[in-house]
Amino acid sequence: MRPFAALFPGQGSQHPGMGKDLAAGEPAAAAVFSAADAALGFPLSTLCFEGPEAELVRTEITQPAILAVAVAAFRAFAARGGSRPVAAAGHSLGEYAAHVAAETLSFDDAVRTVRARGRFMQESVPEGEGAMAAILGLDRPAVERVCAEAAHGQVVSVANVNSPGQVVIAGHAAAVERACAAAVAVGAQRAIPLQVSAPFHCALMEPAARRLSEVLATVTFCDPSIPVYTNVDAAAVRSAEAARDALVRQVASPVRWEEEILRMAGDGIETFVEFGPGRVLAGLVRRIRKDLKLLSVPDAAGLDATLQALAG
Repeated sequence: MRPFAALFPGQGSQHPGMGKDLAAGEPAAAAVFSAADAALGFPLSTLCFEGPEAELVRTEITQPAILAVAVAAFRAFAARGGSRPVAAAGHSLGEYAAHVAAETLSFDDAVRTVRARGRFMQESVPEGEGAMAAILGLDRPAVERVCAEAAHGQVVSVANVNSPGQVVIAGHAAAVERACAAAVAVGAQRAIPLQVSAPFHCALMEPAARRLSEVLATVTFCDPSIPVYTNVDAAAVRSAEAARDALVRQVASPVRWEEEILRMAGDGIETFVEFGPGRVLAGLVRRIRKDLKLLSVPDAAGLDATLQALAG
């Protein structure tokens, strides 16, 4: 089977119905949803399979829900004879699924932790006071200059560097609005406000990082069984403590996704498989390096197609 790296999506990929056909047809996937329900003490699986969407978009529900679908897809793939990945990475929240795949931490610990993570992130900034926006057509240095000029004593900074020409900013709502206008004025193609409940991956998340650090200190970490590339450093971690530290620092730091993928490709990885709802990461990777091979397992059909493609 062709060697590959496993990728796991972050918040924003959720939708009612996700994981339902995997759970119906794959016992390994069904077991993940049962474990999530037991670990959390409420039927997360029902929210994934049926919604309502208004509940599914709550950050403390969204994060464990996407994690559960991603791990369910990965374990269904393994149960059907899929080979072990040579490395793993995840976008923001997805880094937890990458560590579950790498056996750095248990699924039960991960799903409980990301529920707390979502709550901490939401509670760090009152609703409506923070914002995020995607800046299209400017590189990171140009966006950083725009943010510095638009801050006016508030927080606005680069939150995600997703692909060439796609940089996400986060911070106080008024500062983000000023930065968007300034970005367009200096040549950005578009500045698109994002429908999010909090300004993730900026200094406003530092209270969440401190609270998360206390939770992660109680969680058992093992050395990853495969390299896990991190958002905060765009480099692989191979020890339990380095993995824990990267997850804490990630919350209030930019997601360096473009660098992360380029580092993985530079380390010889040519094929990537995205496990979980949607195909957002496959689209980003395609824009980063057009020569890389991309496959996705968002559902049962994607599972069958990916197993066939890797075998071929």
